[in-house]
Amino acid sequence: MVDRRIPRKALAVALVTVGVLVVATILAEHQDQSGPGWLLALDVVAGLAGLALLGALGRRPEAVTLALAMLSVASPALVPTSTLAIVHVSRFRSLQVTSWIAAAGIAGHLIRASWRPFHGVGLGWYALLVVAVYAALVGWGARSRLNDELIASLRERARFLEAEQDRLVAEARTAERTRVAREMHDGLAHRLSMVAMHAGALEFRPDSPPARVADAAGVVREGIHRALDELRDVILLLRDEDEPARRRPLPGLEDLPALIAELDEVGVNVLLEHRAPTSRLTASASRAAYRVVQESLTNARRHAPGSAVAISLTGQPGGRLDIVVTNSTSPSPHRDGHGAGLGLVGLRERVELAGGELEVDDRADEFRVVAWLPWPDE
Repeated sequence: MVDRRIPRKALAVALVTVGVLVVATILAEHQDQSGPGWLLALDVVAGLAGLALLGALGRRPEAVTLALAMLSVASPALVPTSTLAIVHVSRFRSLQVTSWIAAAGIAGHLIRASWRPFHGVGLGWYALLVVAVYAALVGWGARSRLNDELIASLRERARFLEAEQDRLVAEARTAERTRVAREMHDGLAHRLSMVAMHAGALEFRPDSPPARVADAAGVVREGIHRALDELRDVILLLRDEDEPARRRPLPGLEDLPALIAELDEVGVNVLLEHRAPTSRLTASASRAAYRVVQESLTNARRHAPGSAVAISLTGQPGGRLDIVVTNSTSPSPHRDGHGAGLGLVGLRERVELAGGELEVDDRADEFRVVAWLPWPDE
């Protein structure tokens, strides 16, 4: 909305400027000193009254402008003040309202010219001049009003777009933090499942040789240490939004050999049957595929410890990447049933967000996770 108030400094400058013009008009009108003295007094009083009315122009522009139009019937000293008033009204009122007020001003000037004619100009030419001047003033004010409204609307739109941009940035930051936190959660689940497996073995076989106990304790210590590192990454993610460089890169299929080697060190038998040429796989699909394999291995260690795990990765660019992870489901004396199925629910959501599908085949003697992910060609 356009502010219609006149600033104090602008009003003071306008009063001084118009006052000078009023004095100049009165002097020009009485420079030959041929008229009666009461006309000079009338012009001085009218000029002062017009200047006094300008002080209320910002509060009641229509009433002030109409009052100046009526006073202009008596004296040409009202020309400067009525000119400023009609410009102000045309800037902040509609064209219809301004036209009626301008018509009143034109009528006032013509009535005054009928009994106090303008020197050297006939009434017809004077009427044409007054109409042209008022039309120009109304058009100038209307154009200024449209420009002000346009600028106000552009500022409002800029504020809206800035607020919308801030909202989108906040949503993107929240979504990114949630996604990375989920990645970290998956890594923590992997680490802690290994710790739980070895701790369960120590609890089940307290009579193991000291060397085996020491090895298992070392694996537990190392797993907890890595889990704390990943937990620290999550805390940095939640606290330090502006320091993404401190986060470790998210794992993908290129990290799968290291994951399998880590499991081999703790005695988990993992067989990678087929390996697709995944070097050209997109980063999001590579991360999703890695999490499918990691979560499947975590479930195998948790629910079927000691069973062999077979991993199959097949596919090609322009088609899709197929992932199959299979393990036996023979019962174990330290099988962990906590949180059964919850990891697969989140995993299925992750795969679907990547544009793929995930199915679980839980047979009597075998547990199979089957997933596919889109693999667009370059």
